[in-house]
Amino acid sequence: MAPALLVSAAVMTAANEFTFPVMGGFKWRRTYYGPHASPLTPQQIAAGHIMAVTLRFLLQSAIYFAAVALFGAAPGGWGWVTILVATLAALSFGLPLMAYSASITEDKGQFALVMRFIVMPLFLFSGTFFPLDSLPLAVRWIGWISPIWHGTELGRVFTYGYQEPPLLTVLHVVVLVGLAVVGWFLTRRQFAARMGR
Repeated sequence: MAPALLVSAAVMTAANEFTFPVMGGFKWRRTYYGPHASPLTPQQIAAGHIMAVTLRFLLQSAIYFAAVALFGAAPGGWGWVTILVATLAALSFGLPLMAYSASITEDKGQFALVMRFIVMPLFLFSGTFFPLDSLPLAVRWIGWISPIWHGTELGRVFTYGYQEPPLLTVLHVVVLVGLAVVGWFLTRRQFAARMGR
């Protein structure tokens, strides 16, 4: 359960860091426009935000993992890799969310809907508290598309040697990296379009 909670904590942080702060950077505080007056491109400004938040994910996950290891819940020698897995899972969820956040021009409660109808179901139905196989098939697909589930399964492999087919481990990595890359591409495009206005 420890890897699942570590990954979930990182993804929940991503949900917070890539919603209102992004909207604030464009609308309320307009913090993205100051650097844009310099030679920085919109893509570089987005990259700066992402790098700062990634450092937070790494630090938060490292502290969380230290507590997990202190209590003996990470017996495998590769458990520390879960820090990187949690960070990747957070980015794979957060970057598409950042692109969406950058597209919003007026706050009409969209983030509350995202939290209620996307973040919470992903958290509850991603095998965090119980195996995904124990869920009804009607909601099991939510776990299959969730970065939390993919990150949790990878975390279990590294933390305590959870046995799964190697192809499935590769699939988890491909899904997480793929979501992060697509999210990064969409974020770059959205920042360029938004700051070009």
